[in-house]
Amino acid sequence: MKAIIQTTLHQPAQYVDIETPVAGPGEVIVQIKAAAINHRDVFIQHGLYPKMQLPVVLGSDGAGIVIETGQGVDPAWQSQEVIINPALNWGSNPHFYGPDFRILGMPDNGTYAEYLKIEAHYLHRKPAHLTFEQAAALPLAGLTAWRALMTRATLQPSHPERVLVTGIGGGVALTALQFAVALGAEVWVTSGSEEKLQRALDLGATGGVIYRDAEWAKTLMAKTGGGKGGYFDVIVDSAAGPGFAKLVDVAAPGGRIVFYGGTTGNITDVPPSKVFFKQLNIYGTTMGTDSEFAAMTRFVEDNQLVPVLDEVFLLADAEQALRKMEAGKQFGKLVLQVS
Repeated sequence: MKAIIQTTLHQPAQYVDIETPVAGPGEVIVQIKAAAINHRDVFIQHGLYPKMQLPVVLGSDGAGIVIETGQGVDPAWQSQEVIINPALNWGSNPHFYGPDFRILGMPDNGTYAEYLKIEAHYLHRKPAHLTFEQAAALPLAGLTAWRALMTRATLQPSHPERVLVTGIGGGVALTALQFAVALGAEVWVTSGSEEKLQRALDLGATGGVIYRDAEWAKTLMAKTGGGKGGYFDVIVDSAAGPGFAKLVDVAAPGGRIVFYGGTTGNITDVPPSKVFFKQLNIYGTTMGTDSEFAAMTRFVEDNQLVPVLDEVFLLADAEQALRKMEAGKQFGKLVLQVS
């Protein structure tokens, strides 16, 4: 089968022929129809994870059709259109993953291949209203956004809240925007470009500001009428870094700040008094449990949500897609059409 393999660090991924997998007990073979690019794949190329294991087929996100079921697998899965939960072996504690947790696509071979071997309990039926390309964009970003909003921040749909999503344009941020809007929240965003702000408005955001402006927090507060006390009940962030202090400023008393990345570095210059006098809650999060993945996919289907796609590439052009991801120019998910 054709696959995209990372053989060595700091080198382009290779489009090669490798052996087609065979399903063992409890496993299935999924013919991958589409796979999606994540920052994680770029980080693997640069060796930015502990216990790196190469060579490996890249890719955490995928959607396809079950073509083979192993011993002990419900035969009803045969020929089903599915998406795959990439959070493997979360463990029994819903609050934190266990020591055997890993993410599909390293060390296990991932979805940038014509066929994937995976344990059957990581399969979920593809939401019927989505194409394979749209469905492939959902798993990692959808699970991360769902846990951030629903489990960690406990966004309250029965009591509409104000939400700020930073760095709009990436997959998790856009999915968080779509989820929060569908839940009835008033959602604001930050971005590095006016074009991305406008596109966020088209997706249901109330407004936004350019974070490159040194006074963006004051501008945001002026637009929202938040005053000096802060305004946002929930803030979802992926940047952290020195700018995190401004999130503390714009958070409402009792607000919840959830972050799932640190693209701008370590959090600095946060006065402790601003946190404890405002009774703020600051949460870290990443990925999620099997039950959260199931709840997320039901929510997407119930609300007929469609992930935002930026561009679709052929599998053979995965390296080009990875470099576009690294450049950060996309608005929405970059997807590989596999078969």
